[in-house]
Amino acid sequence: MSSIHRIQWFDQQIREERYPNSGQLASRFEISRRQAQRDIEYMESTLRAPLYYDAKRRGYRYEDKTYALPLLYMTEEEKLVLKFLAHRYRQYNYENAEAVKRVAHLLDRFTDEREPAMPGRGLPVFEANPKLIQTVERLGAAIRERAIVLIQYRDIEKETPSQHRIAPLKLESFYNADYVAAYCQREGVRKSFRLDRITQLSVTGEKFRLSEAEEMEKLDSGLPVRKPFTAEVWLERPLEGTAWNGYIARPGHDPLLYTIEFYDPDAFMQHLLVEQWRELASPKWLKAKLREKCRDLLGRLEPPPNR
Repeated sequence: MSSIHRIQWFDQQIREERYPNSGQLASRFEISRRQAQRDIEYMESTLRAPLYYDAKRRGYRYEDKTYALPLLYMTEEEKLVLKFLAHRYRQYNYENAEAVKRVAHLLDRFTDEREPAMPGRGLPVFEANPKLIQTVERLGAAIRERAIVLIQYRDIEKETPSQHRIAPLKLESFYNADYVAAYCQREGVRKSFRLDRITQLSVTGEKFRLSEAEEMEKLDSGLPVRKPFTAEVWLERPLEGTAWNGYIARPGHDPLLYTIEFYDPDAFMQHLLVEQWRELASPKWLKAKLREKCRDLLGRLEPPPNR
């Protein structure tokens, strides 16, 4: 139960003149007295509640009965988005990682999850894609219930999606991509499937043995190697720090030449399409991919004359 629900209950008790206190709050929601007192202090300091402790009745009342709590309601969809973003920021382990994880902690406080200070430069941006969020939620439930899952997976090396019957073990993240570590029954190995390449997902009623999952956890995760790709980019102006909008940047022999580290080529190309820079010096394969992407975009802007 989140603090929002506890505060709403405490507010209702006051309005019904029941004179609630920290002990009753702790007992009602099975939390510590210390946590209950923090909720009350939060009402006073942040929500500006005119609380007054009545020693005779050993509980609180409002000095101003016209006071109303600020709007604290949050839809389930909004909660799912915040939980997903908290998960992604919590997994981040690159530039300004500590500051990013503090953001995850703040997001957690607005959800029912039980799992802030200096804002970091280059805070990563993660897309709160509804389909991806739904995939995370369904796989999370399957992991908790130890349920077998059927998926269709779009492999970049194959033209058509492949079918897999998996026992999902845990959700993992690698830079700005999400994966499910799972035991693939068809291949008989532990694999990691990238979530945005799962085109269809069905949770079955069949269960897998915990001992099987524990055995698979002893093996390597199968995630990509953490060594980053690098690109040499001539920028329009020198950087003030060691990052180019979240990407680690090492200066070269010229004040405007930088070696940029990245992990996901597609995400980095999107970055190049919206940022200002002078020239992409290397690598050749990235220049070719970016050229092809730009050619495709131009083709969409200028359709064939016979259309």
